[in-house]
Amino acid sequence: MGKPRVIVYQSTRQGFLDDSERNAIEDVINRAWVRRTGRYATTGEYRAWQHSLMQMAEVLRDDELPETMGVGVEFGIPQTAKRIDFILSGETEDRAPRIIIIELKQWSTSRVSEKDGIVIAQRGGYAEREGIHPSYQAWSYAALLEGFNEAVHEGGIGLQPCAYLHNYQRDGVIDSPRYAPYMEKAPLFLRGNGERRKLREFIRQHVRHGDNGQLLYEIDQARIRPSRMLADSLAGMLKGNREFVLVDDQKLVYEACIAKSAEGSPERKQVVIVQGGPGTGKSVVAINLMVELTRKGLLAKYVSKNAAPRAVYQQKLKGQRTQAQISSMFGGSGNFHESEADVFDTLIVDEAHRLNAKSGLYGNLGENQIKEIIAAAKSTILFVDDDQIVTLNDIGQSKEIERWANQLGAEITRLELASQFRCSGSDGYLAWLDDVLGIRPTANPGLDTATFDFRVIDSPTELFDLIVERNRRNNKSRMVAGYCWDWKSKKNPDSCDIVLAESGFAKQWNLGSDGSLWITAPDSVEQIGCIHTCQGLELDYVGVIIGPDLIVRDGTLVSVPEGRSSMDRSIRGWKSMLRQDREGTLQRVDRIIRNTYRTLMTRGMKGCYIHCTDAGTQEYFRERLHAS
Repeated sequence: MGKPRVIVYQSTRQGFLDDSERNAIEDVINRAWVRRTGRYATTGEYRAWQHSLMQMAEVLRDDELPETMGVGVEFGIPQTAKRIDFILSGETEDRAPRIIIIELKQWSTSRVSEKDGIVIAQRGGYAEREGIHPSYQAWSYAALLEGFNEAVHEGGIGLQPCAYLHNYQRDGVIDSPRYAPYMEKAPLFLRGNGERRKLREFIRQHVRHGDNGQLLYEIDQARIRPSRMLADSLAGMLKGNREFVLVDDQKLVYEACIAKSAEGSPERKQVVIVQGGPGTGKSVVAINLMVELTRKGLLAKYVSKNAAPRAVYQQKLKGQRTQAQISSMFGGSGNFHESEADVFDTLIVDEAHRLNAKSGLYGNLGENQIKEIIAAAKSTILFVDDDQIVTLNDIGQSKEIERWANQLGAEITRLELASQFRCSGSDGYLAWLDDVLGIRPTANPGLDTATFDFRVIDSPTELFDLIVERNRRNNKSRMVAGYCWDWKSKKNPDSCDIVLAESGFAKQWNLGSDGSLWITAPDSVEQIGCIHTCQGLELDYVGVIIGPDLIVRDGTLVSVPEGRSSMDRSIRGWKSMLRQDREGTLQRVDRIIRNTYRTLMTRGMKGCYIHCTDAGTQEYFRERLHAS
């Protein structure tokens, strides 16, 4: 896989000014955008370049600024879908490497929000809405770049963020004292000749010598640092360390949830439904909320149906907290059928789409987990992805949550996490995958494999070897499969489970002794995981065996529930259900099978490799990949 360039346009100060004078700079950037992304810019993007880059050209028309200062436009932050508007490079007076990050906005008015780092403004030509303050945005993007880019982290490159709102007159609103902590990190420059002079002075202060864009080249070509995993950072978060900088909609959702938690009471129950696809940071926001609300002295608890993420988080806290403290922070979704009403200040439910109706080992306790969780707390925050419902028992669809919230008299707030932080920040991969799996038609028939490392591997042995090789780097790569083979090794440790005789491949499912910790156990790369041991968790690279429950016939991808192992409880009882509602049952089972592979194929932050046991399916994926 070739190394993708992340800067759309790169030149020097003089080169940028020449391009601005010879041509419309927005057209220069637009052509570079098409070459880099393979698509045309939206009208909004084009207009933003048209207005803001002209203003930046005026700022840079200063003979005291070095001609060879590097200039970059639309710099993509690795591992995310985020882009820095404008970036300058060079050296300080004493020759220290320095990069200036400039967040550009066309705003002219705004209103103060009571939430930390949040401001109300017109964004992208739409009606007023809440969003993050430009200084917070510039600072958070600098933190992301430092976190992901090895050249910045290892090379001693200083990052200096700022924001330039060239249409905005200073009014005591956008520059309100409540935003001072972020304006100190990323100074704010506004409209007017005096402000332009201040921005020039700021640039001169940090870049006195040009570098012909060498630093931009270095960070463009640098290795991506290993991703910080949520589980590894949990102990530090509980000590008060800032392990994750919440970005854009993550910060907005986080602050909205903090506010709703404060409003919750027995008389005014709050239910917040946060929609978010794979890799949008649902678990990062959820854990940050649990930590902050606990710090504020509130009785808050992280709740999940799936035991795997809870087990991993709890393991990381061993020795850092007592078992009683750990248990008070994390719990399963089936523990609330006997809870008193409003006993918790806030319950934070991750992967809420996995909630069941009944609780208990035999599914015979309580009435409905959604109802019981909402009843037990003054405020309930539920993170949902309707496309990750993977068993017939999963009932946590958004509409069902809303129904119970209404029935219990709760106020409902709906929020969304849209920004992608997995799959190398590739929204295109998720859209392509939805199209390929037949979950929904999208405008993404092709995939940019320079952005996300997706491969169709000829044999399961080759796939396994590739994952083992990737895993040697940091123990963050694993192989998973659809639950299409019986778990014989659970009773007979000498048996193999996933046996593909024609390939000479034979491996075991994850060991029963590892339980929910399969994904972190030191030698577990030798076993194959399934949906139940990896949902809600993340890897660097994931290898996926697509079994006989999803095959291609006559050019169409079809689900085959008979291809599932009878030991898999996710669709248990589907044949009996056919007698009551054949069409509805087949639709539900079909969606579960497709959702399962969507979930498995989105565990990787950097890459996904697949092998299909069905030759036609293997060829189908290969053709869709080659079409890219």
